[in-house]
Amino acid sequence: MEDSIPLFEIPWGQRDVANAVDSITRGSYWANGPYVEAFEAGLEEYLGVEHAVTVSSGTTALVAALAAHGVGEGDEVIVPSFTFIATANAVRQTGARPVFADIQRTAYGLDPDAVADAISDETAAIVPVHPYGAPCEIDALADLAADAEIPLIEDAAEAFGADYEGDLLGTFGDSTALSFCQNKILPTGEGGAVVTDDDEIAAQVERYRSHGRASDEYFQSTDSGEYVDIGTNVRMSDLVASIGCAQLEKVESNIAGRRRAAAKLSAKLADVPGVEPHTAVGRGRHVYQLYTVTLGPDIDRSVVIDTLTERDIASKVYWEPTVHQTQAYREGDGARSASLPVTEDVASRVLSLPIHPELSPDEIDRVVAGVSAGIERCRSTAPSLEARDVRSK
Repeated sequence: MEDSIPLFEIPWGQRDVANAVDSITRGSYWANGPYVEAFEAGLEEYLGVEHAVTVSSGTTALVAALAAHGVGEGDEVIVPSFTFIATANAVRQTGARPVFADIQRTAYGLDPDAVADAISDETAAIVPVHPYGAPCEIDALADLAADAEIPLIEDAAEAFGADYEGDLLGTFGDSTALSFCQNKILPTGEGGAVVTDDDEIAAQVERYRSHGRASDEYFQSTDSGEYVDIGTNVRMSDLVASIGCAQLEKVESNIAGRRRAAAKLSAKLADVPGVEPHTAVGRGRHVYQLYTVTLGPDIDRSVVIDTLTERDIASKVYWEPTVHQTQAYREGDGARSASLPVTEDVASRVLSLPIHPELSPDEIDRVVAGVSAGIERCRSTAPSLEARDVRSK
C-alpha cells in the first residue's frame, strides 16, 4: 500500500530543534526574549523594511495594523471575498465594516477597477490579498490608495518571499500583515508580524500587542509600566520566534523547492485537459504557499476530490464558500458587497493539491495521475451533449 500524500509538510530540521531547546532551557525570557528580537531583525533584513513587529498570528497582525492606522467604528475597509475569513473578520474586530470587491481572473487578487468603484467617503483602508503565494495587481492598488489618500495594508499571509516586478510583497503597502501558521512559507506553528517603514505605526503595534504599555520591558522592569493606549496581549513567545529564526535561515531554499515541485506539476498537468494551474501576474515570483488549479466548468470538482481521496492524496478547496457567502456574513449586517461574479465562479472551480519543498517525483506523478483519473471519471459519467439535448426537449 502506498503512503498517503498530505497537502503540506513542515520542513523542519535540527536547527529548529536546537533553537527550541535553547529557548526552553535558558529558563527565562520565554514570553519576550532574545529570539523575538532576532526574528524581528531577520524579517527586517530580508524584506528591507524599517520595522517588523511580531504578534501571535496573522489575524492579530491584521487587527493590529488596522487599529494602528486608526480604522474603527463607522469606517469601511475594501477587501476581497476570495480569501480566508480572517481578512474580513479582522476588519469587523476593529468595529469597521468590510466592503467586498470582485477579483481578477488573473492571479485572483482584487480587481483595481472594482476597488475604484467601491471607494467611498467612509473608506478608511484597502486590504489586498496575495492569493496562494502570488502577487495581485499591487502596484495599481497602491496607486489607487495613494490617490484616495487612504492606507494600503497588504495581507501577505500566503506570500512571504513572493515579489511583483522584482519588489518583495510586503513592501508596497503602508503596512503589511504576515502569517507564520504551520502551512505557510515561513512556518512557526502560529504567529504573525506587522511590517512597516512608519515609526509611529510600528510603535502603536508594539503597544497594542502588550496591553497598550509604553515599554516592552515589563519583565525586566522594577515598576508596573505606563499604559498609554488600550491594547491586548498578542505577543509572540520566544519559543515560537526561535523556530522562526531557524526557518528564516532556509526560507529561500524552501521557496526554491516549492517552485521546482510546482514547475514539475504544471508541466505534467499541461497534458491534462480542463486543468489550469494558478500563475503569477506579470513578472511576479510565485512562492506556491498553495498549489492550486482551476478546473474547467464542465468538470465536477467533487468527483476529482473523491478520486484523489481514494488514492490517499490530499486536496482542499480554498475558498468556498467565499466570505460573503458564509452564514456569518450572509445573515449579518456588518459588511457590504457589490456583485461578485468572478469571485463566485473562481471559487466554484479551484482545487489545491499537495505542495511542499520535498515533494518527490513519484508523489508528483501520483498527484497528476489522480487528477487525470478524476477528470476522466467525470467525462465518462457525464451525459453526452445529444443525451442532454434529448432530455431538455
